[in-house]
Amino acid sequence: MIAELGHILLITAFVIAILQAVLPLWGAHKGNTVLMQFGSRAALLQCLAIIGAYGALTASFIGFDFSVLLTAEHSHSATPMMYRITGVWSNHEGSMLLWVLILGIYGAMIPIFGKHLPPSLKARAIGIQGLLSAGFLSFSILTSNPFERLIPAAYEGAGLNPVLQDPAAAFHPPFLYLGYVGFSLSFAFACAALLEGKVDAIWARWLRPWVLLSWSFLTVGITLGSFWAYYELGWGGWWMWDPVENVSFMPWLAGAALVHSILVLGTRGSLPSWTVLLAITTFSLSLIGTFVVRSGLLTSVHAFAVDPERGLYLLVLLGLYTGLALALYGWRANALRAHDRFEPLSRSGALVLNNLLLIVTTVTIFIGTFYPVIIKGVFDDDLSIGRPYYAITFVPIMILLILIMGVGPLLKWERDSTAQLKSIILKLVPVLVLAFALFLIMGQSWLAALGLAVGIYLFVGTLLVVWSRRKILRQQSAAFYGFVFGHVGLAVMTLAITLFTSGQTDDLKRLRPGESLIVGPYEYQLKDLTQGSRDNYVYTAAEIMVLKDGQAITPLISEARNYRTRNMDDGQGNWTTEVGFDLGAKDTIFATLSEWDGESAVIKAHYHPFVIWIWIGALLIALGGFISLADRRLRFQPIDESEVS
Repeated sequence: MIAELGHILLITAFVIAILQAVLPLWGAHKGNTVLMQFGSRAALLQCLAIIGAYGALTASFIGFDFSVLLTAEHSHSATPMMYRITGVWSNHEGSMLLWVLILGIYGAMIPIFGKHLPPSLKARAIGIQGLLSAGFLSFSILTSNPFERLIPAAYEGAGLNPVLQDPAAAFHPPFLYLGYVGFSLSFAFACAALLEGKVDAIWARWLRPWVLLSWSFLTVGITLGSFWAYYELGWGGWWMWDPVENVSFMPWLAGAALVHSILVLGTRGSLPSWTVLLAITTFSLSLIGTFVVRSGLLTSVHAFAVDPERGLYLLVLLGLYTGLALALYGWRANALRAHDRFEPLSRSGALVLNNLLLIVTTVTIFIGTFYPVIIKGVFDDDLSIGRPYYAITFVPIMILLILIMGVGPLLKWERDSTAQLKSIILKLVPVLVLAFALFLIMGQSWLAALGLAVGIYLFVGTLLVVWSRRKILRQQSAAFYGFVFGHVGLAVMTLAITLFTSGQTDDLKRLRPGESLIVGPYEYQLKDLTQGSRDNYVYTAAEIMVLKDGQAITPLISEARNYRTRNMDDGQGNWTTEVGFDLGAKDTIFATLSEWDGESAVIKAHYHPFVIWIWIGALLIALGGFISLADRRLRFQPIDESEVS
């Protein structure tokens, strides 16, 4: 009965979303206060209905209701409680329900925190948010019903995909969706402002916290996904330019541009049309990511489904939302462009240049991701674009971006002098040159030396900004400290990526117990092969002792696991490999087991210097975004126009 209740609540939310999409927009158009106020109530009711539906599905997973098809396909009586809960979103139908849940929650935030917004702007934003919800709720109800019954009910479930029975994989989707879906607010307010014919600093100041929040959540989600792929899939890398990795990275880059553009708009009142276009683009890229993961258009280990019919439905939604928004932009943008002004030699000018580079980078990744699909569709020819393409396109743009990031924050918001620019360059360029020369002398390749020098350059540039305000540090806003954490995080990532890329090495060899192979400064010695069972799987484990200079450092355990609750019809289960790794501040040692028999196994060993600092740097960037939210100027309260300067 609880499944039927969940289904009814989902349909109820859809009906409310349609009313929310129509009545407030009509009320704003006609100046009808009652209809505009209805939108706020509808957003709250819709959110409550979706929460109820999601709770019903969660109850079926926790209670092992195998009469619900989704529960039977993705749960099992032996599944631990944590993965019964996270299993709700670890599949296509459940993940879409999570998507509409988060969309509904963000929509409810408008009436809760937007009490001081102009009534017509708020009503239009709520109406557009309702339109988004209606589309995705209809997708869930018509093509991806999470409450479909299984008749007769299964005696036992198939179990959760083994590679998803991991904390990082379990919490990666919610954080990713909090980022993806959060950009729906910037999309809704961009469209609402276009309808209003007014995009100003006050608008930007209210919206900026939501953009920061979404972008920071997306940063955490991508970081968790990268870390999970590193140790769970056994690739031996932290980023593989996988198509689904790329479609999550593109909205992050566009979102970074939006964060900085909305800062310029909120601080200087300039770039309204560019900011609105970025808001539309960022959410559209999030929709593209959702489409790709579920359509089967691109093959990836991260994909939820390969259903062209579902993909077509999402493609229609993508075309409808993006097309209408861009048409609205084309209609109203001329009125906004008159206010697009900035001084090239200024901090806002540097931010605009960084914006352009971020968008060029996004386009580069878009081409690399989708060009093979276009070639396949038009010429029926297979084409693969991999790491070399990104090395010669993405890397140079990012180096230029970081060089500008070192200079920009040291300039004034208003027009600065060429003398000041010269002074900044005379401070930073020697740092860059000396660091580059030092790393060359230390034996690094010229490319590695350049990457390390650029990372140090950005770190020193950020310290110079802090030093320039040393006498008034206590008076600085939370946004300033968020800037410091964000830029230091990128500097740390740049250094770590360079050190990892230039220093990593690996090898594989079939070993018997007692035999070893040497990778980097470490010796990997196979001690024993054992078998056993625990929880809902059986395993074969390789115990590998790692030695350095003849001294034992740490044991690694790599396992091949067979989850017997999957693929029960073939009697084979589902094999996965758990890597053995030891994360260190300097060195990370990493080994995987494959092709084992009773006497030997193939062991692949990796040496990864400084890899942990890649994720630490990424989390520092996210932390910078969250710290910025504490800025009093970004609190959800009435905004004094005199504060905007």
